[in-house]
Amino acid sequence: MPRSKNAVASRERRKKVLKMAKGYFGSRKNVWTVAKNAVEKALTYAYIGRKLRKRNFRALWITRINAGARIHGLSYSQFMGKVHAKGVELNRKALADLAMNHPDAFKAVVDAVK
Repeated sequence: MPRSKNAVASRERRKKVLKMAKGYFGSRKNVWTVAKNAVEKALTYAYIGRKLRKRNFRALWITRINAGARIHGLSYSQFMGKVHAKGVELNRKALADLAMNHPDAFKAVVDAVK
C-alpha cells in the first residue's frame, strides 16, 4: 500500500503559519522554515506578554495609589494596611482610578480609613 502524505492538511498548516507571519520583514514572511520559527517565537512572546501585562498594571496601580496616599500623609503600605483593617472593598484598580481621576473621592476614602 502506498504511503499517504496528506498534502491537504500539511498545506493548510503551512498556510495558517504564513498567514500569521504576514507583515514580517524579509524571508520571515514567505519562507516556510524561517516563518515557522518567527511565528513560534512571536507566540511565545505573546504568551509571556499576557502574563507581564497583569504584573505591569498592578505596579502602575500601586504607584498611583502611593502618589495619592502621600498627598494625604500616608505611605502606600500604611494606607493599604488601613484599607484592609477597615474592610474597604475597593481593589487596587478602583483605588488607582480614584486617586488619578477623582481626588476628592480618594480623599474621602483616605479620611474613612484614617
